[in-house]
Amino acid sequence: MTNKATVTAPSNIAFIKYWGARDLAQAVPMNASISMTLTECVSRSTVAFSDGSDRPDRIELVGDDGSLTPPPPSFRERALAHLDRVRRWARRDGSFHVATRNSFPTGAGIASSASGFAALTLASTKALGLTLSTSELSDLARMSGSGSAARSVLGGYVEWSPAGEGAGHAVAIAPASHWDLRDVIALVDHGEKDVSSLDGHRLAASSPHFEARQRILPERLAIVRRAIEDRDLDALGPVLEEEAIELHLIAMSSKPPIFYWKPGTIQVLERLRGMRREGLFAWATMDAGANVHVICTPQAEAPVIAALTGLSGVSSVLLDGVGEGPRGEREHLF
Repeated sequence: MTNKATVTAPSNIAFIKYWGARDLAQAVPMNASISMTLTECVSRSTVAFSDGSDRPDRIELVGDDGSLTPPPPSFRERALAHLDRVRRWARRDGSFHVATRNSFPTGAGIASSASGFAALTLASTKALGLTLSTSELSDLARMSGSGSAARSVLGGYVEWSPAGEGAGHAVAIAPASHWDLRDVIALVDHGEKDVSSLDGHRLAASSPHFEARQRILPERLAIVRRAIEDRDLDALGPVLEEEAIELHLIAMSSKPPIFYWKPGTIQVLERLRGMRREGLFAWATMDAGANVHVICTPQAEAPVIAALTGLSGVSSVLLDGVGEGPRGEREHLF
């Protein structure tokens, strides 16, 4: 018997970053992180499970024209390992067939692994007929090795703490309806980054700045929680940029150093500082990649778009904002 399920799961953008792990294999972070779940940058996965089948698991990427192609070896290996993990969790024998696609560039620092492994986790457990709690799904998504996937299982504003503080799963701290923030993503590099986030996490503690950041994070976490509760972008914005710059400072000072920024990254940061001097408040954050997320209110969205699209280093912009989280789909990819 074969059961099939399709789930769309969103990416997320971290306000307080996950960078460095206590246990990288299990994606147990060194510190708590807080993120905003997005709505337009998504991964859609269709998973079919054939009970009792001894065929090898099959994973395919879906092109814009609907064609199915094999994934890169690195993604294939991680996805196969995660399907094994889900199968053991369910205590079931059988094989999976997976097809997946993203609505945004993969591996470019927009948390495609978060949305991808959240979608894979949710669709595979649904195909198995499992009914799991949100905390169980978040914990299972984390075990994929993409820690940020633990946050993409939920909508709105989400906090994820290390195991022992939050049992390894993320929790919602405010729904999407609480605060309508927008995310204008400046694409300065469409390509896959040279150094993966996993390698960045692995090297993070080698930076002389890593421990200093750990010491100041409790205060930053408190500021961000309060800013979200109060819907206070003036309080949130400076912390966003401090966190983003320090993630990259740690990456650049790791041994060996990692350089994610491109010339367009700096161009966007300079333009935003100029806009704030002119009285238009929008703030930048970045994950492990060159592309820049500009967080702003709905009223500031149009001026931000106009300012960014005029920059030579920005090839295009993606428009996103806070979203409700994953959803099941009736239309399958195969």
